[in-house]
Amino acid sequence: MYFAKLEFFNPFSRSIKDRAVFNMLMKAKQRKEINGKNKLFEATSGNVGIAMASLSNILGVKFRAYLPKPTPETTEILLKVLGAEVIRTEFETIDPTMVEFVKKEAEKNDAVNLNQFENEDNFEAHYKYTAREIDEQLRSIGKKPDVIVAGIGTSGHIAGLAKYFKERYDTKIVGVVPAKGEKIPGIKRLETKPKWVPKVKIDEIIEITQREAIEGSIKIARRDGLLIGLSAGAVVKALEKIRDKYNGTAVLIFPDDGFKYVEIFERYLSGEI
Repeated sequence: MYFAKLEFFNPFSRSIKDRAVFNMLMKAKQRKEINGKNKLFEATSGNVGIAMASLSNILGVKFRAYLPKPTPETTEILLKVLGAEVIRTEFETIDPTMVEFVKKEAEKNDAVNLNQFENEDNFEAHYKYTAREIDEQLRSIGKKPDVIVAGIGTSGHIAGLAKYFKERYDTKIVGVVPAKGEKIPGIKRLETKPKWVPKVKIDEIIEITQREAIEGSIKIARRDGLLIGLSAGAVVKALEKIRDKYNGTAVLIFPDDGFKYVEIFERYLSGEI
């Protein structure tokens, strides 16, 4: 039996990133690191930027998003609709070099860089809230998670879930990354050095191609009527590869919906991918 956690019901970015961004902003505000006079700079490939742009508007803070080169055009348009300043860089992915570049840009411009890739408030959002929510939802129907399958991006949500559930149930944790040479929005290879992966136990890493991720999204759309994003599609395909190895209840983390990835779906349907 498996369940999917549908994180696209979060209101701002329609993604799991609302949780991390809200926690990072509220903690920074409590520490008096930000106010209405600040500017926020962040490296993002999509959902964190959209969540940060949305919440920055509420807080009256100006926001600048630094995007890697392959970011879908739809993401850039949505950021601009929200009033964010958008800088599309030449970086192919958000790796430590790009993170350091954005840090320095923030320093030069007297801006705040919350830095989702290193900020412990990102991890905390998932350890304290996302994980507990999943636990309570499953316990309400007499279940516990035997295996959780989740993508690895910043590693905040997979690490938060891993720490919480291994402390309580020794749940098996399966991480999903792009195959070598592949790009899937929202997830990254371990070579990008996600901060929290070495700090928790992840039982298995599954590599997925972009084509597989697209096909996973389309499978769920046509079978279950849910338009899920590409990192969620990658999680679907990863479960297919490991399902026979793990018995019991599986939980799949679906970080966002499919609407931001229309350009990629179009290329697949037209035979370009």
